[in-house]
Amino acid sequence: MTEDIGAWFANRLPNTWFAGPAEVNSDGEEILVLGVLPDVELAAGTAPEAREAARVARIDRFREETRDERVKIARDGERRFRRKVAWGATCGDETRIFTTLSLPVMTRLRMPERAVLDTLVAAGVARSRSDALAWCVRLVGMHQSDWIKGLREALVKVEEVRGKGPLN
Repeated sequence: MTEDIGAWFANRLPNTWFAGPAEVNSDGEEILVLGVLPDVELAAGTAPEAREAARVARIDRFREETRDERVKIARDGERRFRRKVAWGATCGDETRIFTTLSLPVMTRLRMPERAVLDTLVAAGVARSRSDALAWCVRLVGMHQSDWIKGLREALVKVEEVRGKGPLN
C-alpha cells in the first residue's frame, strides 16, 4: 500500500514543484508529502541568519503559490487512501511541515513518533500507545533508532511466517 501511495503522489505532483521526487511517508492516519526546493542563491559570505531567512521565505512562497493545487491533490488523496494529507518542504537545511495532522496520545505526536509507539505495541513491548510513550521517555538513549529498525525488520519476518501458517 505504501508503494501505491508513493506512486500515486509521484504521478499527481507537478514536476516543477521540487528539485527531485518528493518523499512520501504514511501511517494509518496520515500521509506526509515532503519535497526539496532548490536552494537560494546568495552572495558568498552571506550571514547564516540571512541565509536561513531566505530559505524560510522560499518555503513560505512555495506554500502560498501552491496552496490551491495542494488542496485539490490532498482532497483526492484523502478520498482515495482514507487518510489526511500533510505537506512540507525543505530548502537547504531548513525544513517546514505544514497542514500536518496531530493526534492526541497523551501529547500531540507527529508521524515518525507515532510509528515508534505503534511498533512497540505491535511487538508486544507495551500494551498501549500510552504505555509505549512512557517506556520511550524512560529509555530513550543512544541506540534507540537502531533498535526500533531491528524490531521493525523482525516484525516483517513475523508477518511473513504468519502468512505461511495453517490459518491462511
